[in-house]
Amino acid sequence: MKLVGKLYLKILQAHKLCACFFYLCFPWKYLTRKPPNFYFFMANNTKYIFVTGGVTSSLGKGIISASLAKLLQARGYTVTIQKLDPYINVDPGTLNPYEHGECFVTDDGAETDLDLGHYERFLNVATSQANNVTSGRIYQSVIDKERKGDYLGKTVQVIPHITDEIKNRVRLLGKTGNYNFVITEIGGTVGDIESLPFIEAVRQLKWELGKDCLVVHLTLLPYLSTTGELKTKPTQHSVKLLLEYGVQPDVLVCRSEHAISKEIKNKIALFCNVASNAVIEARDASTIYEVPLLMEQEKLDEVVLSKLSIPVPENIDLANWKEFLHKFKNPKAEVKIGLIGKYIELKDSYKSISEAFIHAGASNDVKVKIEWIHSESITDENVTEKFKGLKGILVAPGFGQRGIEGKIAAIKYARENHVPFFGICLGMQCAVIEFARNVLGFKDANSTEMNPGTTNPVIDLLETQKKITNKGGTMRLGAYPCNVKPDTKAFEVYKKKENYERHRHRYEFNNEYMADFEKAGLIASGINPESGLVEIVELDNHPWFVGVQFHPEYKSTVANPHPLFVNFVRAAVEVAALKEKV
Repeated sequence: MKLVGKLYLKILQAHKLCACFFYLCFPWKYLTRKPPNFYFFMANNTKYIFVTGGVTSSLGKGIISASLAKLLQARGYTVTIQKLDPYINVDPGTLNPYEHGECFVTDDGAETDLDLGHYERFLNVATSQANNVTSGRIYQSVIDKERKGDYLGKTVQVIPHITDEIKNRVRLLGKTGNYNFVITEIGGTVGDIESLPFIEAVRQLKWELGKDCLVVHLTLLPYLSTTGELKTKPTQHSVKLLLEYGVQPDVLVCRSEHAISKEIKNKIALFCNVASNAVIEARDASTIYEVPLLMEQEKLDEVVLSKLSIPVPENIDLANWKEFLHKFKNPKAEVKIGLIGKYIELKDSYKSISEAFIHAGASNDVKVKIEWIHSESITDENVTEKFKGLKGILVAPGFGQRGIEGKIAAIKYARENHVPFFGICLGMQCAVIEFARNVLGFKDANSTEMNPGTTNPVIDLLETQKKITNKGGTMRLGAYPCNVKPDTKAFEVYKKKENYERHRHRYEFNNEYMADFEKAGLIASGINPESGLVEIVELDNHPWFVGVQFHPEYKSTVANPHPLFVNFVRAAVEVAALKEKV
């Protein structure tokens, strides 16, 4: 009967008219315990949820959006999340990591906001270019249309042309993705000048969509230690400002360091025109992965479904999520791994890597303690002291000359001392340079990115990049195939020949040196079948020494930790245990 139930559910999802017929003819309770989302089978319309923020930035709109999406997904609904960023850049690809943190790359090659990484890690659903839209992209599209004459001589204005373009981008996901819910996070805070067109677009959509649209507003309840109380006035002012723009929030999520009493919730509800049960407490959590469970306790998803007049399914499937969280909070051991980078002052520059370590650690029942080490501080003379106690070394991606020699010194230490090593993108390229210098004897070996005049360009500019002058969106971006050679460490990891990984780079391994490297023991174990580009290198006489040209961290999720990270962490634990026995 379970097989019949699964088949039944697929028929429901694919054919809504047939679903109505089957639902009437067959008693669902005999086929499966999980009820169908019958509402959506009867009414083929997507619900739109907007998440705005007030009082201050960095309150966690992305985490709240992802947590709400996770809860709706756990109740059987299909969900996607979109980020609207108000800055004029077309995308974050040219932004300094110190200002914006990591640039996240999707399968289709979009350079996006790091919040899309949170969306994928929570939902285990790939995002695309449509999931991140900036003011720059909106204005560029409108201007291009004006140049083509699409507006028939009309004066192009913020209203309606810019706001219409924003609304079209919001609705695009609902039209093409067949989602029950599209959650749209509005970047910045209410009151920012650059955010005004987005807030106006939300106002119009709320009027146009009616019961199919809902606004969640995230605010801060600061705690004054001098009086020992939470203050609601900043939240009231934030909502008042939102109301001035014509948007009434339906749900308020209040960030706080302390519990919010019923009296305070009632006060906020009274002054902000929302129901008291729609004032949601968002206490500081020990980890972002705890937030969905905290939001479940506060019934955020139930409130949202109720306000959208959607039945709340009885069952909510968070078993795997809770199992992951239990493993994360109750590790059997700890392993210290050094992350060598040049942007470590802002750790969000390596957000996906640090999260991938969390996933891999839970998978191995260990806690990964990251030792953040600036590559500029590493020399051949101090590397032994700096790396004392490290069980693994990861050399992170990046661009430019700064800190390169420190990365190379770190790789030399890992190679010579048999410490598990993992190099990503530039980290892989530095491993190639280090091997060429210290094993092959090419003392001036380098990347032409760092030294255009090197006589041994073991890393060189991609052929397709040599005529490109523009910087934005012109790198080798997105998912490309990688064929893994059998009888290699990489094949042990992937357990299959063909794999797809996401890229973001301009420089590559110079295949003219392939024979020299492989003869000396650095093997090209992963190759792009179309271009012949080297995707993975590894040492055959080392416990775990792997460099990859792509970014595996982008594809690591709670449900599917990336196997490279899982195996790297496992190797760090096992090699350390062997060394202790010796």
